[in-house]
Amino acid sequence: MFDWKKPTVQMLGRWQPWHDGHQALFKRCVVKTGQVIIQVRDVQGTSGGVGQDDNPFDWNTVCSNIENGLFKDGFKRGIEYEIMLVPNIVNITYGRGVGYTFKEEIFDQTVSEISATKIRKKLREEGKL
Repeated sequence: MFDWKKPTVQMLGRWQPWHDGHQALFKRCVVKTGQVIIQVRDVQGTSGGVGQDDNPFDWNTVCSNIENGLFKDGFKRGIEYEIMLVPNIVNITYGRGVGYTFKEEIFDQTVSEISATKIRKKLREEGKL
């Protein structure tokens, strides 16, 4: 069961849509503490910042995509992760590190080249979006 007091890894993003790169990132995150909070920026129909204007998926669709993707690898919401709606955060600022770290995960080219922009384009070409 997800424990709100247990050390937790945070994943913040638009997830427009959730894809295999996000899945790979989640798998790295969950091994760090055993649980992850996936924060979904509320950006449908608005800009998520410079170069992030294409946000067609709403909160329910994003949650469903995340849950379906993670379920394929045996992860269950409320156990290894929870999903949280957050405002359209475009800047993260902190005064000093007080028990947390910021870490960029580096992936090989097959994962780092996955692009939600390309996925949305393909969905549009196929008439699915």
